[in-house]
Amino acid sequence: MSSQGKKSPIWAAGCMSGTSLDGVDVAVLKTDGVEIFEFGESTFRGYSEPEQEMFRAELGTWQASNELTELIETAHAEALSGLEGFELIGFHGQTLNHAPDEGRTYQAGDGSVLAEVTGVPVVWDFRSSDVEMGGQGAPLAPFYHHALARYIGATAPVVFLNLGGVGNLTWVDPTAADPAATGALLAFDTGPANAPVNDLMRARRGETHDANGALASTGQPEMEIVAQGLEHPYFYKMPPKSLDRNDFHGVLEAVEPLSDANAAATLTAFAAASVARAMDHCPTPPSALYVTGGGRHNATLMTMLKAGVECPVLPVEDVGLDGDMLEAQAFAYLAVRVMYGMPTSAPSTTGVRAAIGGGRISRPDVASATAE
Repeated sequence: MSSQGKKSPIWAAGCMSGTSLDGVDVAVLKTDGVEIFEFGESTFRGYSEPEQEMFRAELGTWQASNELTELIETAHAEALSGLEGFELIGFHGQTLNHAPDEGRTYQAGDGSVLAEVTGVPVVWDFRSSDVEMGGQGAPLAPFYHHALARYIGATAPVVFLNLGGVGNLTWVDPTAADPAATGALLAFDTGPANAPVNDLMRARRGETHDANGALASTGQPEMEIVAQGLEHPYFYKMPPKSLDRNDFHGVLEAVEPLSDANAAATLTAFAAASVARAMDHCPTPPSALYVTGGGRHNATLMTMLKAGVECPVLPVEDVGLDGDMLEAQAFAYLAVRVMYGMPTSAPSTTGVRAAIGGGRISRPDVASATAE
């Protein structure tokens, strides 16, 4: 596939296993790496509680065990086996550690193994080259958000807010033709989103998350703890910037004396306040904020967001998109860009010194990955 001349659209499958550790999302997309032509099928392969415990035991490490690596690769192969018609796979892997200020990031899972198992070329290791070039290595969905803004026909700046384990936003100027152009995008992590509440629910109630924000809705947030959390040095850094899932454990410790309901309400309020603080960095006020990721299912969090943000706050379904699969779709889109030699991040999205294309390509007939 040449990077020269007009690009042919490709059906690509994107795989995402995020910091919420719930499972693998796989979504199929037809794109030439610029435009979105068609959305295909999608599927989800959940992680069992014992599997999630395996992940939690290795969060923060720089080398996954053989057992965990095999789980990641097997789970992705199983998820992909339920879909067909794709010519390329974008494999994100599982982030176990992310320290861009130290010049390193680690996503477990080997794309060359997945290529051999599926018989399809795999683009993987999306973040390393960005970090090596001085970038944060995250967030990586912004170039896809730019394509989405144009796909939905936006004519004024909009924000896409992803609420996973960590929150991240992308401010998009849809009038810019090139996502790498100066002023087209601004992207960064907002702060913790679902991860602290999920950890609280697991520790106190043995549940994976606060479904629909039901527990938080019965509590009163301790706003002094929220205010203290907003004093974290991260909030004083200018974007682009990114976080690791475990960067805000101090807030979890601060809610320990609170009741379950008040602790959940406080952590939810902190996630919403982080987004409100982040909106101050937008180059111009957006016409709308479109929410994707698991957090949009939390009615309490959405209510808090609407109270703290001046523009309309809407789930991406309101503009015909699939918020459960948007991150997976992003890695299908990015895989095609990598295959065609196009950049996947830029100074305004990750702080990288220049627009750069990340990712390695493994083909099923090659035993080891080759950088391209």
